[in-house]
Amino acid sequence: MVFVQRDGTRKEVDAPLGLSVLEIAHRHGVDIEGACEGSLACSTCHVIVDAAWFAKLAKPTEDEEDMLDLAFDLQETSRLGCQLIMTDALDGLVVKLPSGSRNAGG
Repeated sequence: MVFVQRDGTRKEVDAPLGLSVLEIAHRHGVDIEGACEGSLACSTCHVIVDAAWFAKLAKPTEDEEDMLDLAFDLQETSRLGCQLIMTDALDGLVVKLPSGSRNAGG
């Protein structure tokens, strides 16, 4: 998968199936906080999914949508990295890091 970092550089990384985007980011030193460690209690793992990939994702849960409402730089294709689990269908997924984060909860 590919992370588009805050400075615009692209970081292509190995993304094992079954891991979340947040876990993959942490494995590869990508700057995503994830303060609540994936327990849906913050919005610090907010990522902006490339529009071409957004329709391939499972719909967010109500809890995820509630947390996204608190995210900084919210976009139409925003999701929480802890809720995006890698599958074969997401091979090549591209996500962009938002311009900043706001730790709501966590």
